[in-house]
Amino acid sequence: MLIQASAGFGMLYRLDLTKAALELLSALIERQEPGGEANASQAELGACVGLSRNSANTAMALLESRNLVLRPKDRKYRTYYLHPYIASYASQEELEDAIEDAVERIEAGELPEITAPLYETAPPKRQSQPLRAVRAAG
Repeated sequence: MLIQASAGFGMLYRLDLTKAALELLSALIERQEPGGEANASQAELGACVGLSRNSANTAMALLESRNLVLRPKDRKYRTYYLHPYIASYASQEELEDAIEDAVERIEAGELPEITAPLYETAPPKRQSQPLRAVRAAG
């Protein structure tokens, strides 16, 4: 059984993630190895939660922009890493060591922090507009 780090989960509500991004994150969490490495293609991950390839790509881009999912520098195909603050570990000791290391790496500028959008006010919700008839020219 893996032990889940939960430092990042307390702020998920502030990350303004789409339903698709949350579902993709769930699939990554389910498939990860101890330490947060997940080996699967976006198409495979998307298929797990019923997303099209395009929706999975958009959701992954959002997860990466929030630094919840980290990619290796060489952009190795099928390899993703969950941020240490939300990754799972094989033991309590591994979890504590990983969090301590992550804090040091963040302070040194080697690891990005999980980022939330900085809105002065929440963005407006899309208002559905009723369809209108348009007269043809001529």
